[in-house]
Parts: sequence; structure tokens; C-alpha cells
Amino acid sequence: MNRTPMLVLAGGKGSRLAPLTCHRAKPGVPFAGRYRIIDFVLSNVVNSGYSRVFVLTQFMASSLIRHISRNWHLSGIQEFIEIVPAQMRMGPSWYKGTADAVWQNANLLHESRSPHVGIFSGDHIYKFAIDQMQELHEQVGADLTIAGWPVPIAEAHQFGVMEVDASGRLIGFQEKPKDPKPMPGDPTRALVSMGNYFFRRDVLIDVLGVDAEVQESSHDFGKDVIPRLLRGGAHIQIYDFGTNKVPGERDGTIPYWRDVGTLEAYFTANMEVRSSLPAVNLYNRQWRIRTAQRDYPPARLVQHSAEHALTSASDSLVCEGSIVSSTTLQRVMLGYDTFIRPNCHLEDSLIMSGCDVGEGSRLKRVLLDKNCTIEPGTEIGWDTEADRARFPFVSETGIVVLPKGTVVPREGPIKLAFDMAELMRRDPDTKQIMAEFDGRYDQTDRSRHSHQSSGPRYKR
Repeated sequence: MNRTPMLVLAGGKGSRLAPLTCHRAKPGVPFAGRYRIIDFVLSNVVNSGYSRVFVLTQFMASSLIRHISRNWHLSGIQEFIEIVPAQMRMGPSWYKGTADAVWQNANLLHESRSPHVGIFSGDHIYKFAIDQMQELHEQVGADLTIAGWPVPIAEAHQFGVMEVDASGRLIGFQEKPKDPKPMPGDPTRALVSMGNYFFRRDVLIDVLGVDAEVQESSHDFGKDVIPRLLRGGAHIQIYDFGTNKVPGERDGTIPYWRDVGTLEAYFTANMEVRSSLPAVNLYNRQWRIRTAQRDYPPARLVQHSAEHALTSASDSLVCEGSIVSSTTLQRVMLGYDTFIRPNCHLEDSLIMSGCDVGEGSRLKRVLLDKNCTIEPGTEIGWDTEADRARFPFVSETGIVVLPKGTVVPREGPIKLAFDMAELMRRDPDTKQIMAEFDGRYDQTDRSRHSHQSSGPRYKR
């Protein structure tokens, strides 16, 4: 096993994913029916042979910590995945940025005997043979190596945009520029930082110490640390993620990485997984994506009675413990422990675990967080104007997002779980929307957790 310490940054709030992140950290958000976002980076780390992993948490970390502590264990001597909550080691403040998060845990760097340290993002969906990046980092003798990937120029303003020379060395860096610089010879794309790094340990400790003393710094790797190293003449190498070869993948497979930082991007990435030719392969036995092992029975697709239609499912994924009864699924991601009652029609939708969709409901481009209940005969997604008038959270393209534990009657105001309503009224990313919808929603006395979760309640 590789003894290089790996720091996974998992403290982000994920503001643009609200209301999914009002009660959980972005890395703890469910993904692809049965996983959480954090499972992908941890699987990459473990599959790549690393055995000393520190997960740095901060915002709304309880469910994330519970998931990791229950489901992620390494069994060898001095092999571990250790949760490191924010501890104010460097003064009376929480993490001020990604660089400050690592600086406040500099004790982990000092205690390590490894000359190098990996720092990887815990809130992206990607498959990455990380050891190949470290091999390049050591081979060229870099102070810092950054994983890079080209994205459409229209999306590049969300990332750190990089310029490189013919040898792959960084010569220019812009953090989230309004006018991103395209790649040479390709005006449609820009080379961006994936937020994944290998540092020489001593270089990292030194630059973080300097950055910590700069009052006007935002203490962020992209905004502050990388430009500082570049100005100081450090050897910063770019690792071309396009050259990464994940064991067990088919020849010609395009490397997979998605920044699921917005509701639109998150929804699209989930839909990619359930497509007929998925961009990310979850069936690679040599590169398993690990997660919780649940004691649910197999999924069931059944005919409710002889008088009902047969269940039909196309380009959909149905997770364990779920029951679909005399219903049509078209391009649906269905989480575990869900119940879709007879005569429903669902298309282009993401349904998380514990949901109960009532008989005769019709859903299109709907994202249900966990434990939602759709009462019989409800229609969502067929009239965007009506949806925007009825539902607080509707994306730019018309995706209706229902917070955890919501009950949707056929007509009239939706019913929010009392604790979710309270959270969303306080959260800075949702409180304005909640204020605008004041008086247009009801509350239930059940919490977002109180949905019966021992398996679908199937009755003929």
C-alpha cells in the first residue's frame, strides 16, 4: 500500500445545490440511487492503493461522518480512513478556505514522514487512478502537480483556468475569470484545474504558512496558493487527466469527471449514470465504487393485478428494496427503498431513497430528495408555469426539486417537513425563496427522517 498521506477536502457547503445541502454537506449528498458523492473519491483513493486517508469536514457534517464511520474501514496495520473535523487549531476561526483547511491541520503534515502529500476534492464525481498522477509528480520533480481537464469555454469561468507550455509546466493561472483564455488551437475549450493536487510536503507547509499571515488572502488554493507559487518560480506541473487509465476500463474509454456544483449539473450527472450507454462505468469489477451495504431485498417490477398494465422500464436504474407496480419508467434514476404505486408515469426524473409515489401520479423532470410522498393523482413537470407558482425550488430549465420529507397533495399547497422548513427559513441560500413563498406552503408534524424506512409498504 502507498503510504503517502491523502487529504480529502469534504467541508464544502455546496450553496448552489440548495435545498439538497441545507441539512448535509455537499460530499454527503446522495448520488446515482445508492451512493454518496464522497464514495467516488474514497473509492479512487483506496483502489489506487493509498492507505492513509484524512477526510477534512466542516459544514453540516453529521450525516457525512456517520456514513464514513459506518461504511469505510481499512483493516491493515497503520491503514486508516480518519475523519478530521474542524478544530480551530490555528486560532478561533473555522476554515476560511481550502488552503486554510489544510493549514489548520498542518500537524498531519508534520507527523507524516512522506516527502509528498495528495490533496483531493471530496465533492466531485470522477474515476481516477491517482497513483499515475503521483508517478508523474515524482518523475519530473515538481513542487506541485495539478490535475487538468479541458471543459467547454462557456463553463470555464467556474474553474481555475490554466496555461501550460509544451512540457506541461504551468505558465499562467486565472481563478474563475470572467473571460477565460481558451486552449491554444481550440477556441471552444479551456484547460481547467480539477482541484486535485500533489505537493512536495515541505513546499506545501512553507507556502501555507506564508499565506496564513496575509490578512487580505482568501486562503484558497486556486485564488491564493497557486498564484503565489507561480510568481515565486515554483515548478508546477500539469497532469493531463485525459491520459489516466483506470484498470478494468474498456479501451477507448474517456476519463470521467463532473463538477456537480449546481442543481442542473447534479441532475445531468445522475441522468448520465442511468443512460443506455453511461459515461461512467459502475460495473468495473477492478474499480468498484464502494458504499453502504444495505440489507434490502432485490428490487421488484410487478404487475399490480390482472386488470393493470405491465410495468415498463426503459433506460432506468432501480435500486435495491424498491417496488415498481404497473408503472411506466422512462429514463428514471430510482433510489433504494422506494415505492411507485400502480398506473404512474415517471420520466426524466431522479427519485431518492424512501420515497412513496401515489397511484396514478405523473412526474417529469422531478428531483425528489429522500422520504418524499407524492399523493395519488399528482402531476408535476407537465406545466412549468404552474410548477413555478406551486413549488419553491424550480431550476432554470424547469426541474422541480422537492426538499427531504416533503408531502405533495394532488392539489393545493405542498407540505414541508417541519424541521426542513425551519432549516430552509434560516439557511442563507434558501431563506429568500422561503420568504417569497410564505403562506403558500404548509408544514407537517413529521420530520424529514420520519418516513417509514423498513422497506416499501406494498399492499394489493
